[in-house]
Amino acid sequence: MARPEEQDRASLAASLGSTVRRLREGRGWTQQDLADRLYVTPSRVAQVELATDPPNEALAQDLDRVLDAGDELNVAWFHMNRLGHPSWERPYVDLERRACRMRGYAPQLVPGILQTAGYAAALFSVVRPGISDEVLKRLVEARTSRQSLLGGRDPLHLWAVLDETILMRPFGDDESVMRDQLSHLLLTAAQPNVELQILPLEAGHHGMMDGPVTLLEFPDGPGVAYLAGTRGGDLAESPHTVKQYAMIYDRLIFNSLSPEESRDLIRSTLKERYGCPPPPPPPNDT
Repeated sequence: MARPEEQDRASLAASLGSTVRRLREGRGWTQQDLADRLYVTPSRVAQVELATDPPNEALAQDLDRVLDAGDELNVAWFHMNRLGHPSWERPYVDLERRACRMRGYAPQLVPGILQTAGYAAALFSVVRPGISDEVLKRLVEARTSRQSLLGGRDPLHLWAVLDETILMRPFGDDESVMRDQLSHLLLTAAQPNVELQILPLEAGHHGMMDGPVTLLEFPDGPGVAYLAGTRGGDLAESPHTVKQYAMIYDRLIFNSLSPEESRDLIRSTLKERYGCPPPPPPPNDT
């Protein structure tokens, strides 16, 4: 028997699919007509409408645009996808979407918002033994969808400090997992709204050795600190506590490699440990 959480997600997927069909038929379009505008197959449109294979975020955005849904489909997708996150993580994910600035320290794992699909899948496979392929797919999609916050017209500003051990530790059953992940870090760090620094081992002990910490700032309210783990997390909202974590974070930045030095270290790790040249920088928009 499906868990209530899975039933809720299936219900939301069915509602999204029904909305797509209503909007499509309202325009007098066949599934082929819609598929042609989306550059997908008619069977993919049918899967969405029947909720047998709900859309990912990119397809949901295309559907909303092509059908001129006024964000109705984007909002529906968000509520459906929200259930892909563990229940303890959802309050944080909601806050993350509202934030204008994020600062975070990661001692052992690449931060969720920067994880590739391969890295996330390898992580979920070991922290949730026996996980089904369907649940794994949903968790990975929910995790990687958070990266969309770093793009768009008003992107989230991210400042991330990663411990050097993250670069050194093999991850996944194949070297390609870390090759892809490190390449992704380099490409993301090239974005103007992203700063990435590495805290070297030589920095010694510091005030965030207990675990990962994320500081969120909002345009319309006080900030929060989030202390996360693989199976739980705690929000700290006290201004005094948030200020303490911010002070510790500032010291971490001071003791970390500069952004350019950090990118050089990732490049050398790719080359020396994985025999892989770094990815070319993204093309300039100018």
